[in-house]
This record gives sequence, structure tokens and C-alpha cells, in this order.
Amino acid sequence: MKYFLISILTVLSTLTSVSFAQGYPNRPIKLIVPFPPAGGTDNVARVFVQEVSQQLGQPIVIENRAGAAGMIGADLASKAEPDGYTLLMTTNSTHVIGPLLNPKTPYSPVKSFTPIIYLVHSPSIMIVPLSSPAKSVSEFIAMAKANPGKLNFGSAGIGGIPHLSGERFQALSGTKMTHVPYKGTALAVPDLIAGRLDVIFDSFSAGYPHVRDGKVRALGVSSAERSPLVPELPAISEQLPGFVSLTWFGVLGPAGLPAPIVEKLNAAFNVAANNPKIREQLAGMGIDAVGGTPADFVKRMADDTAAWSKVIKDANIVLE
Repeated sequence: MKYFLISILTVLSTLTSVSFAQGYPNRPIKLIVPFPPAGGTDNVARVFVQEVSQQLGQPIVIENRAGAAGMIGADLASKAEPDGYTLLMTTNSTHVIGPLLNPKTPYSPVKSFTPIIYLVHSPSIMIVPLSSPAKSVSEFIAMAKANPGKLNFGSAGIGGIPHLSGERFQALSGTKMTHVPYKGTALAVPDLIAGRLDVIFDSFSAGYPHVRDGKVRALGVSSAERSPLVPELPAISEQLPGFVSLTWFGVLGPAGLPAPIVEKLNAAFNVAANNPKIREQLAGMGIDAVGGTPADFVKRMADDTAAWSKVIKDANIVLE
């Protein structure tokens, strides 16, 4: 009798979930962006909301809840009702790197959320001064090995993607450089141009304009393969196997979001990710549209967590 009742309750729960999803959405959806307006995460969100709203038949309203490197907004989203009306635009800073570096993160990147879609990613670009003797990644590695500890790399601060990219590069190439943190790579670029820095692993959107303007030299991009944004530029991994470093953005819901709602949201965001106008708009920002299934997103987060965890542990990176 006990197992019969459990089975009945399970069936009723499933039917209720499906019925609820069939009427979903019937009111506006809130998309929390855990960073300020006009930043990278906010810009990506605004590219998608109009098309996704059309697909769902309801407006998506962006709510910027910045603070604590994205953790305030992410924590708020994790505590929302799992009804599909509060979503989170997340990045690997809020769901991989931040939790790895901060043991006081108020949410679990995995247990507190329901993955919906891995939306887009953007590579870093390895740039050196025009005065650098290195014309390729292999030549830079040879130069660094010949001068252990003498070359330096700039970053946007301890624990950011530019810093971790430099640490991963050293680990894979067997080189040793000196890390010089700045309060943003925009402050480091003038020193790179002047030759006071030897290399920066900058975001593509921030670094490539300096390449295009002839102020610095690009040696490669950090995606696994050549980026369609600059197909003539080699992937760093072509000369340094295994080197990948991406900034990505995805959409999550609170834990317990019903599967039918996840499927509906995933389908709507995938349509937007494959829209040629949206892809062109993202390409202008140095971003590749990806899309895929919730399972793809789960795997991406797991792989990213394992990779950056090793980098952080091996380099003994601690937030000050």
C-alpha cells in the first residue's frame, strides 16, 4: 500500500508539472544579471531578450543585481521559486572561478541551480608588444624558457581569467613568468604597448581592437580551435596542446525547475542563438553563439571546474 501511494503521488506530481508547463509562461519573466548595466554579461543578456521573448510570448525583464563579483545576484536567483519566472544569466566567474576561490560562496554552483543552456563564449587573445622578438606562440615559449622568471604578464587582477590564463599557459608550457596584476587590463595595455609588459591574455573584445589598430601583435586565441571571428589567427592550442581559456555565459534557473519548463526555455534560447542577426551582433562583440542542451551545460561547467581547480591549486592562488 505504501509503495502504491508513493507511485500515485509521483504520477500526480508529474501531471501537475506538465500541466503547469503547458500554460507557461503567462506573465513576464525576470532575468537576473548579477553585474552592472552595460557590462559584458548585461550586453549579452540584452542581445537575447527580444528574440526569446517573442519565442515565449511574454516579455523578459532584465534586473541588474550587482555586487560581490556577481554572487549577490546569483544567490538571489538561487532562492527564487522554481516556477520559471526568475532566471539567472551566469558566467564562469559566478559559477566556477568565484566559488573555487571563495569558500564563503553562499550557494552551491551545482545543487542550488537548474541548468538551462550554455549560451555563448568568448576566447581570450594572447597579445605581445610590437617590439617582442616572438612572432608565434612557439617562439614566445622558447623565449620564456631561455629567460626563466624574467618575462612578465599583466592581468586584470588576481583570480580573473587573464590571470588564470597566464598560470595555465606557464603550467602547460613549462615556463616561469612574473605576474603583474592591474585593476583591469585596460590599465595594463599601455604598459604592454610600451614594452614594459611581455604578454597579456586579454578578452577578445578588449584586446583585438589594439591588434587591429596595429598597436600590439596577436600570437593566438584561446579557444580550442580557431575562432570564426579571426580565422587567420592560430589557436594557441595548435602550438601548446591542451590550452583553452574561455569566458562563457549561460542561463540557469533555481534548483527544482520542472523539466517541461526547462525544455521550453532551452528551445527558445536555442532559436535565438541560431538567429543569423543575433550571431552577427555577437560576433561584433567578439562572442561566439553556441547553444545546446542542459546536459551540454552541465558537462561544460564540470570540465571547467576541474580545469580551473587544478590551475588554482597548482599555482596556489588565494584572494587577498
